[in-house]
Amino acid sequence: MTATTPAPFSPEEIADEGLKPEEYDEIVRRLGRHPNRAELGMFGVMWSEHCCYKNSRPLLKQFPTEGDRILVGPGENAGVVDMGDGLRLAFKIESHNHPSAVEPFQGAATGVGGILRDIFTMGARPIAVLNSLRFGNLDDARTRRLFSGVVSGISHYGNCVGVPTVGGEVYFDPAYSGNPLVNAMALGLMETPEIVKSGASGIGNPVLYVGSTTGRDGMGGASFASAELSEESDQDRPAVQVGDPFLEKSLIEACLEAFKTGAVVAAQDMGAAGITCSTSEMAANGGVGIEFDLDSVPVRETEMVPYEFLLSESQERMLFVAQAGREQELIDIFERWGLHAVVAGKVIAEPIVRIFFQGEVAAEVPATALADNTPIYQRESLAEPPEYVQTAWAWSEAQLPECDRTGITVAGQKQTWSQVLLQLLDSPIIASKRWVYHQYDHQVQNNTVIFPGGADAAVVRLRPQEGEVATELAHRGVAATVDCNARYVYLNPFEGAKMAVAEAARNLSCVGADPLAITDNLNFGSPEKPVSYWQLAEACRGLSEACRELSTPVTGGNVSLYNETLDATGTPQPIYPTPVVGMVGLIPDIQQTCGMGWRNANSLIYLLGVAVDEASGAVTLGASEYLAVIHQTIAGKPPQVNVALEKTVQAACREGIRQGWVQSAHDCAEGGLVVALAECCIGGDRGATLYFPETLPETLRYDTLLFGETGARIVVSVDPSHQGDWEAFLAKQDMSWKLLGTTNATLDSLTISANEQWLINLPLSEMKTAWEEAIARRMDG
Repeated sequence: MTATTPAPFSPEEIADEGLKPEEYDEIVRRLGRHPNRAELGMFGVMWSEHCCYKNSRPLLKQFPTEGDRILVGPGENAGVVDMGDGLRLAFKIESHNHPSAVEPFQGAATGVGGILRDIFTMGARPIAVLNSLRFGNLDDARTRRLFSGVVSGISHYGNCVGVPTVGGEVYFDPAYSGNPLVNAMALGLMETPEIVKSGASGIGNPVLYVGSTTGRDGMGGASFASAELSEESDQDRPAVQVGDPFLEKSLIEACLEAFKTGAVVAAQDMGAAGITCSTSEMAANGGVGIEFDLDSVPVRETEMVPYEFLLSESQERMLFVAQAGREQELIDIFERWGLHAVVAGKVIAEPIVRIFFQGEVAAEVPATALADNTPIYQRESLAEPPEYVQTAWAWSEAQLPECDRTGITVAGQKQTWSQVLLQLLDSPIIASKRWVYHQYDHQVQNNTVIFPGGADAAVVRLRPQEGEVATELAHRGVAATVDCNARYVYLNPFEGAKMAVAEAARNLSCVGADPLAITDNLNFGSPEKPVSYWQLAEACRGLSEACRELSTPVTGGNVSLYNETLDATGTPQPIYPTPVVGMVGLIPDIQQTCGMGWRNANSLIYLLGVAVDEASGAVTLGASEYLAVIHQTIAGKPPQVNVALEKTVQAACREGIRQGWVQSAHDCAEGGLVVALAECCIGGDRGATLYFPETLPETLRYDTLLFGETGARIVVSVDPSHQGDWEAFLAKQDMSWKLLGTTNATLDSLTISANEQWLINLPLSEMKTAWEEAIARRMDG
């Protein structure tokens, strides 16, 4: 049956809901009539890319999602992994990009609040937050305003709610100037015996609305997140939610207490699309229906209509299905915590969402039509890499000026390698992020083992909340990281995405953790544009392959498309494709871990993995930070992932840490080997003396030797007393390794020589000044 009467909405009104004309026709077909205003809004938010992944779902199906430690995979509020001996970890990453672009403080703050709700909705107590941030050039005043507002919003919400912000990453590039990325990841330790799921069940069971009141803030936020930003986007400030971290703190405690009673059958956060999303997803996931009365909803504003109730994304709200007869027990818990809790509906057998308002039916829609049986677009990817990629791949190192042991001439000026190193340390991408993380409370809950900036990954103690703790359990920890070199992905989406997974695993290995699983945040441009869709498709293929080969299944995540910024001519340009990988790893004993800084004087410095004088192409200047900063060039092919070598190098590093041989470990990423060595010096407040091979291959440039980038490389330091055991162990590994030099006892400088001639000779104080003050100096304008 289809409606034959004219549509009660204009094409402009339909488009304002984020719907295409053919999608509206499909809505009419499914309902057998035209929708009313409230129903049109419900379809608009639920059929947005943010909620239904209509352009990306076919690509996500290729991800590996099962493993020995996976307890909950994609489809729930968060993934859950088994950490052993009854410890279960929930974790998830999500984006709040567009809200942060128009209202950076609240956009970022509510991003933190939303990801925390995904965690405790599962029955887990949040124990840590990380973030992955991208902004434009810091020389731009608007970028500085966005950057400052986002960091303030993250710190405000996390600090007030009492969850430590323990790690993250921050990148700066003009590609993000009009469309910053704000991805928040959270971890939680399960407190309830059973993992709380979202599928409603039990015909007649009451549906409870709990938490804060409903207002008009966040109206249509899901649709807003699924549209391209424009010069008019500032007018969409009502689509940005307003958060209350103190109320969320009470909500955490009330929910966990309620879950422990066993009276909660199912729970769902009212995140994107609010009441619409929570009712439809709970009904669809349970194969049932839900009746819901808007007159029962506590409100903070007057004269709200069903459209506003259903599309509001007011924060700190949840929806429960309770066991019949036990609703008052739950209501009492929430009232004791100063929160609202009301019976607002019930579970019904008919698989529909029926909304009442002022005694009449305000909306009636099949649950699956909103939640899982949504439009899916099967798009064809480009058969060949687009023109910009082929042009970039045609670049070669031969196009750079000639260089020698003393340095390189750039724009008519000779620069020593020491001067080049200082410029790289001053790059905001490489420089210290202390300006950011000093605003975060990373010690609250007293479980943070390694503070931000001290290691390649965050480490948090897994402290059981109740009962006796076995000795071996008392020292168990989780390591977490977020990683993505978007320039790599831009120049080769497949290899760049693979490298994001490999680097995340490498960072976990550098603190002694076994990589377990990932959550991903896919930040891309419009999938309706062939180049952006090709980037998305290739990156998903790369993520899938790397996760499968490294045995790190995907437990869930977030897709954020339509991220574009206006160039100088006002033309929309996609951001760099940015598939952020959030990975967690198990640390059996937090007493067996390490940071990246040198720990002692006279320690032996080793390079594990790709050889220092590698000239076969494994080390490249293509897509490197050196090429971008020193030569203002974005070109070349990024390094390819050698999965077998990655596994060997990472396993060797982990074993060295657990045996007590390795005192520090740091992977070589942006800036290459010498930047990694400089960071180890700065982190340990100690210089080092290193000797590179005297004879280098004729095809190896000095800048490639010093600043070329690759995967599968880790710098470690070892106490001389363990040299014999360590080298005997290394001799049995199928990988390259080399003793490069020693940490200094008295000389406060980094010196690197080859054939008795200096390549680098820099005082520690100069490196620290460049590295530590780079961002603060730019923020001071």
